[in-house]
Amino acid sequence: MPDPIFSDLYQDTEDLIWAPTEQVRRRGRQRTRRTQLAAGLAAAVAVAVVATGVVLARPDAAPPPVPPATVDPITPTPAPTPSTTPSAEPSASGAPTPSRTAGEPAASIGGGPTSRTPSRTIPAAATLQLADLPTGFTMQTGKVGGDWSLEFMSSFCVNESPTLSDGEVATRSVAFDSPTDWIVQRVTRHSGTSATTVMKNLRKLVTGCEMEQPGDSLSIMAESLGGDDGVLVGSDVGGRPGRWLVVRQGDLVAQLRLDSQTTPTEARRTARSVANRLCAGTDTC
Repeated sequence: MPDPIFSDLYQDTEDLIWAPTEQVRRRGRQRTRRTQLAAGLAAAVAVAVVATGVVLARPDAAPPPVPPATVDPITPTPAPTPSTTPSAEPSASGAPTPSRTAGEPAASIGGGPTSRTPSRTIPAAATLQLADLPTGFTMQTGKVGGDWSLEFMSSFCVNESPTLSDGEVATRSVAFDSPTDWIVQRVTRHSGTSATTVMKNLRKLVTGCEMEQPGDSLSIMAESLGGDDGVLVGSDVGGRPGRWLVVRQGDLVAQLRLDSQTTPTEARRTARSVANRLCAGTDTC
């Protein structure tokens, strides 16, 4: 007696129409090709995903483009015009102090010297040059000896004379010689307001000098010759005349021993040259 399982199977498939053997084989080959094609496509997709991840992970990969920023137009506001009228500024004590006008150098406020620390040197350009003198002169730099200065002349005064070296911090000397004349110049720098004090002491020395010998004299021959202050001093000692020109420019004071017959007019021309040269050594010009 047949097995029940096979009997049921036979009954279920008895009426089926089976495809020919060749058709079954062709369908099997088609199914195999489709399986291989699907596997190939899956592998390609996997490679592409991996490659994309590598590109995204690269630190040097170019970032995506940034959209252009939009800027709202701004209408410029005109800057206020600086006032040239002096205004009051509070000082440390609370009292208003005048401020300098636009374009005015700080050193010129009040006509006084600056508060900066004075230089300990004097440039050679601050002295007279050969171009300032007539032809025939030669120039000698360095310390100039001899009893040529007004300080030496004060030794003929019986009374004590005030100093001309108040607050002195630097000095430079130069001499000019010719077959017929000899000119000596000494330029000194003074701290604070000492240069102004020196000019006051100069006037006291001259006007207050009590000469040892009757008939000798020491006097101021001309003033306001050049620079911030300029004085021509004349002497007559033992019948021998002498001339000195003293010019202040800022914190510098120049003293010159001139020809003994120099007139105030000649001294004024020299004083202007001296003052112009002094500007090379001070910032108050």
